[in-house]
Amino acid sequence: MELINMTYMNIPYILGKEPISFPQFNSIWKVQADDAYNIITSEGFVVPGLFITYEGKGILSQGNDRYELHAGTFFFVQEGIPSEYKCQDNNWKFYYLDFNSLDAIRNLQLPVSKVETTGKVAEAVLLCERIIDTLIAESFGYAYSSNIFLQQLLVLFARELESGQTSRQTELNNILIYIHRNMDKGIRVEELIERSGLSRTSFFSRFRALTGQSPSEYMQNLKLESAKVSLETTSLSVKEISSQLQFYDEFHFSKLFKRKYGQSPSNWRSSRGT
Repeated sequence: MELINMTYMNIPYILGKEPISFPQFNSIWKVQADDAYNIITSEGFVVPGLFITYEGKGILSQGNDRYELHAGTFFFVQEGIPSEYKCQDNNWKFYYLDFNSLDAIRNLQLPVSKVETTGKVAEAVLLCERIIDTLIAESFGYAYSSNIFLQQLLVLFARELESGQTSRQTELNNILIYIHRNMDKGIRVEELIERSGLSRTSFFSRFRALTGQSPSEYMQNLKLESAKVSLETTSLSVKEISSQLQFYDEFHFSKLFKRKYGQSPSNWRSSRGT
């Protein structure tokens, strides 16, 4: 007997409608300062910027506010505020990057005008050095590369801050990825609980808080979405689709599909000319 290899259609992963604004990179400074270093600007910074201190300490004053930028911190500075920044205790090593807008920083929920401690200094230093190397070499596409490294730097800090916010339920991210990668398999909820390392009660409450659905509802809706794409883009029969996605049978699949989308699988396919 000849074995026929069938496949299921994954769902499209769409970025969404939320507008994305990317900062336009301008320049980067690598500064190793002693007590002679003291910059005063009565008109403030022309564009926003980012201090990343990896050794020593500096003092930044903006208007009536004073900030200590010590090793292992980053600080997003606003433009247009009278400013002074200087070395403290004869040692301040930092990178300063400037760019055209703080919109992306705010979208990423990064703090502005607040000293933030980071455990990602080594990774940040590496990205800053890659920007500098790119600007020195000016290889093809270097302007794009510089902006990409800046975006990676912002995401690095944003993810670090986000990882400490338990309200985002980030411990379930791997569970969601596992479900999506294996939607054609008969995944048991008990298996997901075991993979999460959480108690049954915590798993269910956190899963619903993150997705708005129970694990079973989430997996069923994912399979139905995949089935819908298969109906629209392949010639697989309803029976083949239901079998590949591990529904009980094609009649059970058709019932669930109609309940969700208001049409039977066959009518859905024919109404879209496929």
